[in-house]
Amino acid sequence: MKINHLGIATKGIDEALRFWRDALGLENVHTEVVEDQKVRVAMLPLGESRIELLEPTSEDSPISKFLEKRGGGIHHIAVDVEDIEQALQKLKDRGMRLIDETPRIGAEGCLVAFVHPSSANGVLLELVQQIPSEKAM
Repeated sequence: MKINHLGIATKGIDEALRFWRDALGLENVHTEVVEDQKVRVAMLPLGESRIELLEPTSEDSPISKFLEKRGGGIHHIAVDVEDIEQALQKLKDRGMRLIDETPRIGAEGCLVAFVHPSSANGVLLELVQQIPSEKAM
């Protein structure tokens, strides 16, 4: 397992980029809206991992709720897994509380599922399974 990205909640990606891109020199390599999660994301590589900036696209977005309660900052840690369904089953078998019992499509077309913070010492954990691109097939 390795860290895929650190999700950082922000009121606005453009404003956040002033620090991550302009001050630190990280490159914004990908921006998209993930309709299902009501969020706009920007991905900035950092070593073997990435920073994922999260901007809500609606008032009922989970990111909007997070920002209201806590303000901007680290929202979640995402780790790569080879088989997300197997990882979810293993966690479920061990009594972990899952937000997603089945994977869904996340940013960049990956399969994602979230583990509830109550089972991860207060940290929202995202499992990410990379989907091979058609080019690689």
